[in-house]
Amino acid sequence: MNVSDLRTTATLIFKEAVAAADPKRSLRTALKNHPLPNLRDGRIILIAFGKASIALMEEALDHIPAGTQYQAIAVTNYENFQTIEGCEVHASGHPVPDENGAKAAGRVIDILKNASANDFILTLISGGGSALLPAPRKGLTLQDKIDTNQVLLQNGYDITEINMIRQHLSELKGGGLAQMAPDSTIKSFIISDVIGDDLRVIASGPTVSPIASKETAADLIKSRGHWLMLPNAVQTILSNPDDGPPHRSGAEVTNTLICSNRHSLLAMQDALSSFDVQILNFALDGDVAEAADVIAGDIQRNLKNGAQAFIWGGETTVTLRGKGKGGRNQELALRVSEKLSNLSGDWVFMSAGTDGRDGPTDAAGGIVDAGTIARLSRNGQSLADFLNQSDSYSALSQSGDLLITGGTGTNVADVQLFLRIPTPAT
Repeated sequence: MNVSDLRTTATLIFKEAVAAADPKRSLRTALKNHPLPNLRDGRIILIAFGKASIALMEEALDHIPAGTQYQAIAVTNYENFQTIEGCEVHASGHPVPDENGAKAAGRVIDILKNASANDFILTLISGGGSALLPAPRKGLTLQDKIDTNQVLLQNGYDITEINMIRQHLSELKGGGLAQMAPDSTIKSFIISDVIGDDLRVIASGPTVSPIASKETAADLIKSRGHWLMLPNAVQTILSNPDDGPPHRSGAEVTNTLICSNRHSLLAMQDALSSFDVQILNFALDGDVAEAADVIAGDIQRNLKNGAQAFIWGGETTVTLRGKGKGGRNQELALRVSEKLSNLSGDWVFMSAGTDGRDGPTDAAGGIVDAGTIARLSRNGQSLADFLNQSDSYSALSQSGDLLITGGTGTNVADVQLFLRIPTPAT
């Protein structure tokens, strides 16, 4: 087995990670254990939003009892859009919200407000839901939310911090969705894209209580020195005291997690039967520079003879420094390639987003090896040049190390994989 074989293996193992997060399979199992009700007087209202919403909605529609009336709406990202018979489908922007998302959110709100006590509401929630379904609170514009989102994304806030803030700027997040239909019964099936699977964080928790108060959110932004970067209207809302428990609802709500990053990591482990394989971290997080140090240290501590595979999962952050293009997985792959440049044997390292899209690019991430640094330097540029411009996409494109899969239709955060075959003894 050589480097080319290892790169092929890494790509196949990534597919195993995505397959383990198959929304249809996960929901099918959940609905077998929790069947939809056979209603005589009311309707089943199906609301799906997030990157996995198409697959989730297709599966859910197959489980509606015969003769039961229903209404269905799904909101997903542009890459995963497709029509579904019997369902109203919208596509909107991610990671930056857009007007199409605001219109879709308006439709969801209208449907919820018209729900009755006889209706059963099934919400199907997956990663990306926060950006895909923006519903600015009174006093805010969509542009205010877009500008705030950009400040948070560009300055290294992690997903929990971002969604803690966004909950207070939305009509639907932090339990707001449930508040829109206080007389109905609501059941949520949720696919996690966050470390620790905190339901308050996934899609900013539309059917659960908020992560923290406005005051906590404001204090965090001020402590990071980014308060004055926010729109004035956002500063005003976050500065006003909470008017009691936000988004308290009289609706009967049940939330069930059906799939997470852990499922994907275990599937990767099972698929690497020809390697001595270890899952080294189920919760890789922090800045990509720090994460690269963690990964390199993990590798050096655990190296031994024979074919080895190491696995990590989680979600890192990246702080933009220039005007380049890239994402956290691409930059992490680059940084790890530098730290392992003197490692003996044939090896590859992959970092990729299970949604198939890393940052605002068409790449899922990158697969690097011992030759990456030399290949990206062919035109006289150094790794530092690319990193200083936050231009990991250009670097990996030049080195031939981009992993491009297209949208996967799911999202359970990121996965990392290291494969190595030692140099044979002479």
